[in-house]
Amino acid sequence: MEKLTAFLSQMDSFVWGPPLLILLVGTGIYLTIRLGLLQVLKLPLALKYLFTKDNDDAGEGDVSSFAALCTALAATIGTGNIVGVATAIKAGGPGALFWMWIAAFFGMATKYAEGLLAVKYRVVDENGQMSGGPMYYLENGLGNKFLAKMFALFGIGVAFFGIGTFPQVNAIANAAKLTLNIPIIVTSIILTILVALVTLGGIKSISKVSELIVPFMAGFYIIGSVIILALNVALVPQTISLVIKSAFTPTAASGGFLGATVMLAIRSGIARGVFSNESGLGSAPIAAAAARTKSCVRQGLVSMTGTFFDTIIVCTMTGLVLILTGAWQGDLAGAAMTNAAFGNALPGFGQWIVTIGLIFFAFTTILGWNYYGERCTEYIFGVKGIKPFKYAYIFLVAIGAFLKLDLIWILADIVNGLMAIPNLIGLIGLSGVIASETKAYFKLLADEKNGVHKKQVA
Repeated sequence: MEKLTAFLSQMDSFVWGPPLLILLVGTGIYLTIRLGLLQVLKLPLALKYLFTKDNDDAGEGDVSSFAALCTALAATIGTGNIVGVATAIKAGGPGALFWMWIAAFFGMATKYAEGLLAVKYRVVDENGQMSGGPMYYLENGLGNKFLAKMFALFGIGVAFFGIGTFPQVNAIANAAKLTLNIPIIVTSIILTILVALVTLGGIKSISKVSELIVPFMAGFYIIGSVIILALNVALVPQTISLVIKSAFTPTAASGGFLGATVMLAIRSGIARGVFSNESGLGSAPIAAAAARTKSCVRQGLVSMTGTFFDTIIVCTMTGLVLILTGAWQGDLAGAAMTNAAFGNALPGFGQWIVTIGLIFFAFTTILGWNYYGERCTEYIFGVKGIKPFKYAYIFLVAIGAFLKLDLIWILADIVNGLMAIPNLIGLIGLSGVIASETKAYFKLLADEKNGVHKKQVA
């Protein structure tokens, strides 16, 4: 096992080396420039679209735009927001949080582009369901079937061995054991049954559960975090200052913490940031493609808010609490570290915020990634492959609680990185389409405002 872990660690370092980090952030920077800082200037409009209904909802699709976003957020807001942030700060110091912000800022432009292309190039499968995502815009937009197949293959890998199952199940089982003293085997059985009941119902079942759970779980966790920050408001400015300072200078060793280099802070922050918000990974557009909308740009804007909520808000809350309480300097890691931070800040109640948040976050991620993996399977094997995929997925959920944490994160990192590569190539190759669709849509809005005759933009 030690040899396998060592081998996978070397492979992980290679996959997540400077080339991929540059490609990830570079794609976001390039799209930010080409789209004229859209993630800042159009964020208010994106939030308006998120919370208001539009006649675009009369368009084709399986679920509403909000339900599609909730499904994407269900898959996105997960252990990365609690365990992943703790892992990043433990490895890279407080500066890792700053690099998570950077990854998220440029990642918003990337997420917008993914959502736009997903709707533009989506198709209807043999079961009458919408299918979309990188595999379709790589094949039908970029004209590269090889990259499309590679993405779908890696997507199944991420669903099976990456974000979808093992890290989430492991986190739920450990949280239930740590706080509720529930045996891992019991948690595993209950979780497997619940996942089977929801996922076998398909996208409509998954989106209904996501619409109910996602707003509640995110609100509950954010309120708990805000209470801690409010109680320690005098420490917040120096905590933020430490985050920014540590992003550019090595962090000194303290307590059980060994110290971190700037490069390690960058790598930890960006890698965990991508694990958390999934911008550039190509996963969220698979859910976006199911949205009932006539406008690919409108759905792109709605999709963009996912990264904003996930990292700029939720991950920031976790990171500030970890640093402010000093928990990052202790001997604990992962969920236990976040549990300790919240527990110390709010004795007798704080650990429940983490446990309940973690269980809901991880559970919905399992549901969302079941759908992503299903769509990738359908692309390669057709609708006949959907049921075997679901059964295999449920089996992996059942065994996920019994695997070692270090090995899980390494494996998740590797398949995530491999999945991102073909998607990023597609985004760069189709940047002209993204820019022209965006320009046409906002020209249409301007014409409508000025009373010019309306026409539909696809």
